[in-house]
Amino acid sequence: MSETGTGHEPPHDSPREDLRGPGRGTEQGHGHGRAPGHAHGHAHGHGHGHAVSAEADRRLLTGALVLILGFMAAEVVVGVVARSLALVSDAGHMLTDAIAIAFAIVAMRIAARPPQGGFTYGLKRAEIISAQINGITLLLLSVWFVYEGVRRLIEPPEVVGAYVVVTGIAGIVVNLAATWLLSRANRSSLNVEGAFQHILNDLFAFIATTVAGAVVWATGWSRADALAALVVAALMLKAGWGLVRDSGRVFMEAAPAGMSPAEIGRRTAALEHVVEVHDLHIWEVTSGYPAMSAHILVSPGADCHAVRQAAQRMVHDEYGIAHTTLQVDHAPPDLLAIGGPAEPHCAEAHGPAHTNGRSPEDASGRRGPNGCPGRRRIRFPRPDRLSDRPT
Repeated sequence: MSETGTGHEPPHDSPREDLRGPGRGTEQGHGHGRAPGHAHGHAHGHGHGHAVSAEADRRLLTGALVLILGFMAAEVVVGVVARSLALVSDAGHMLTDAIAIAFAIVAMRIAARPPQGGFTYGLKRAEIISAQINGITLLLLSVWFVYEGVRRLIEPPEVVGAYVVVTGIAGIVVNLAATWLLSRANRSSLNVEGAFQHILNDLFAFIATTVAGAVVWATGWSRADALAALVVAALMLKAGWGLVRDSGRVFMEAAPAGMSPAEIGRRTAALEHVVEVHDLHIWEVTSGYPAMSAHILVSPGADCHAVRQAAQRMVHDEYGIAHTTLQVDHAPPDLLAIGGPAEPHCAEAHGPAHTNGRSPEDASGRRGPNGCPGRRRIRFPRPDRLSDRPT
């Protein structure tokens, strides 16, 4: 008997719920009998909460964009008049903030389109593309501002400190308002979080700029302005690297940060009746939308459907994975025999196999009957057998 199932059942109180797209509110199920002893089950949900949340997020992002664009224009004018690199550099940072928010708004609209044609997940990764472009832009700008800051440390121009202080205080107020708006949006999205981090870093940069302006105004030491510009560049570098790193993980289909596939494999293998778990894959379709697939082998006579439900419930409740595709089969006799060969399930090994200790360690590099590479097994004793182990 074989059981293959897909689950889309997000927790109602999870912050990821808004990012899983339309269709995860109520549950529907249907089964298809293909042959005696084979069951194929699906679980799908349909709801409209995501659309409402996305629309609210777009309104909040639009409000922040208007604030940023208006103040950025004023900051450029004052920066040029005051000959302040710190103000001009921060205006450049605010330009990236505005671009980030604009990209976020457009990407949210694109990502909301339903799956169609060859895009079976829809266009959800449009938000990840937006985050990566934004991160790369920040990195490039930070390099330029480091160059300019060092140059002005060597040959400092005259800076009008009073202009810098007044503009800096105004910038703190504007960025506090923009930060408050974005803090109310769904920050489990890498796209929205990237925009939020931009504004937050800009707030810190304005504080540094204001302090530098006060130093120049009080002491006439113009190099303070260049030092503040270097602080802005450091903040840009940090934010840009974080966005590129996190979006790159999604593109490379890595497991979500902080989520251990090995741990999930061990927990799944420890479920009742499970003999082995292999071909375990965990990735993110987009930020906040984790997915998982695996092949689970169970002991003869076990209920494949019940094991699949138990595995889906475990990863859903404890790891927040709502999109699961699990194939459950009865283990072949040779896998259960002590010293028996491991029957390869495909022509290429897809990572370690997690077992509950009932099958022997597979020798590294051993090949199956058809020349297929054997699977490297990692043995994990069942919790109820730990007391029987020799000390």
